Amino acid sequence: MTKRKYWSVLTPMPAQMLAMQAKAMEGAGLEGLFAPQVYGPPFIPMAAAAMVTERVRLASGIAIAFTRSPVETALSAIDIDNISGGRFTLGVGTSVKSWAEGIFGGTYGKPLEHLREVVEIVRLVNRGEHLQKRRYDGKYYQLDFSAMSATQPPLRPDIPIWVAALRGPLVRLAAEIADGVIGHYIWSTDWLQTRITDDLKLGLQRGGKQRSDVEFNAWLAVAINNNRADAINDARPTVAFYASVPQYEDYFAAHGYREEARRLQAAAAEGGYTAAAPLVPDDMAQTFVICGTTDEVRARVEPLWDTVDSLTLAPPAYALPPEKVMGYAMQIGAAFYG
Repeated sequence: MTKRKYWSVLTPMPAQMLAMQAKAMEGAGLEGLFAPQVYGPPFIPMAAAAMVTERVRLASGIAIAFTRSPVETALSAIDIDNISGGRFTLGVGTSVKSWAEGIFGGTYGKPLEHLREVVEIVRLVNRGEHLQKRRYDGKYYQLDFSAMSATQPPLRPDIPIWVAALRGPLVRLAAEIADGVIGHYIWSTDWLQTRITDDLKLGLQRGGKQRSDVEFNAWLAVAINNNRADAINDARPTVAFYASVPQYEDYFAAHGYREEARRLQAAAAEGGYTAAAPLVPDDMAQTFVICGTTDEVRARVEPLWDTVDSLTLAPPAYALPPEKVMGYAMQIGAAFYG
């Protein structure tokens, strides 16, 4: 049987702790490690992990595409790929308008065409073609490279680019233009198995690709706990965090939770997502976070291998103390990769 490819998540922490965690995950046989961008850029923990590991793949999971120049994103990818000896994958995504514009002061625009342009520019820079063409004239970026001197060639001119997706349009775009598709952390198992497979196929057709040309990595929130009530309570804040975002309302509505999402939006507007968390019903929490014993969680995860190439199993980390997140991470490790 082909070895199952599991990924995990690294976040910024004191250097000794981050180094210990990265080395332990590599030692456990994990395929790769993601560093997410919640607010700070994801490249810093990736660089730190690259210094203390030798084999494990490293990826931004994700770099929010519209918070910085795509040229800076490309150059950051080149740097991390060089530091890691060719182990880096650039994971990018759109995030939501309230973050891209409200928090980071960027331009959101039409996110699909905007992201397409970002990926095009990153590839242009990675391959060194920007120094020949000297200009890029797009809808969102008008770039003049005439003052830019040649830099040391990248270790790999085609650093893999994976695109993160929540709903069908982004899945289609990711399959069409990227080297990989990252399934959203808040995906339900039903969404993964039945709701996006046609979009994946359509995107591959548009890009003239075979299924084997694209790596499909899905993230899943997992709470392994013999006490189901505790697992559900720990899952509520993570579900509330995403369900309180108005731009995600249609996604939750597609699962039958529109009214619940609207209540969570209203509560979060008053007191933040942690205040809204108690309003997440038990069934909603268990739809978007896999809760249960080791055997129960394994049973829900196993069928997903018919669809994905690799899985990222992560605790429902929002609003939980670090020791509880680490406890869930250890349970995941013991259940799936020893």
